[in-house]
Amino acid sequence: MSPLAAVLSVLGLIAAATVVGLVWKQRTGRVAPASGGAQIVSPADVGAAAPFGEKATLLQFSTEFCAYCPATRRVLGGLADANDGVAHVDVDLTHSPELAQRFRVLQTPTTLLLDGDGAVRARIGGAPKRAELEASLARILNGDAHVAA
Repeated sequence: MSPLAAVLSVLGLIAAATVVGLVWKQRTGRVAPASGGAQIVSPADVGAAAPFGEKATLLQFSTEFCAYCPATRRVLGGLADANDGVAHVDVDLTHSPELAQRFRVLQTPTTLLLDGDGAVRARIGGAPKRAELEASLARILNGDAHVAA
């Protein structure tokens, strides 16, 4: 391989990695409506001792080594405390890879927004963007059919 071809290959790899990184950053923390049919989740399904909320549940999947999980835990806990009938449940996946596979958790934190029936209404991969999360939770609490705008 000529030196010019090697340099062009390296520059191409850098450009591709930059594009992938920018797309990943743009999508991380965004509220995405649940895809497919409404999956119903119960506390027993995730091994949670804490009950789910009467109106909504912020179900956080985290791990022991997650850098963003403690801050996410504080944000979700604060939202749950500020809204009647809303619970925050944190599930540690460190020793439960079967749960990560079942709920398609590819990064931590991952948060599922559940309605009062335990139906998954939205999903957030990464640390949530607070304004989007609050708006989506308000939609669930108001009974709106669509969670994410």
